[in-house]
Amino acid sequence: MKLFIILGAINAFLAVALGAFGAHGLEGKISEKYLKTWNTGVTYQMFHATGLFIVALLAAKVPGSTMLTSAGWLMLIGIILFSGSLYVLSTTGIKILGAVTPFGGLAFLAAWLLIAIVAIKSL
Repeated sequence: MKLFIILGAINAFLAVALGAFGAHGLEGKISEKYLKTWNTGVTYQMFHATGLFIVALLAAKVPGSTMLTSAGWLMLIGIILFSGSLYVLSTTGIKILGAVTPFGGLAFLAAWLLIAIVAIKSL
């Protein structure tokens, strides 16, 4: 699952870059509330970048697992919806974007559930 290693690395890189941008580029430009929201997006992006690495490593042990492939895509979708919506919300203040965030959270939950099912059935 080379693809999920690449996606994990890209998202880890972006989480570090966005975290630094939040700490140095946004401080004093957005409210503390939105800076905290930004940091939540960064934290979840990094956790799930690591999750993408886990998917890739497990795929080597359970080749051809469609559940692992689905878990990887769900994590990526979760990063985009959850973290992405928090980044946009933080910088624009458009509160309706908060309605998108839970869908990203559900994608994260589904991904971790699929990983657990694969572990129970195959490892």
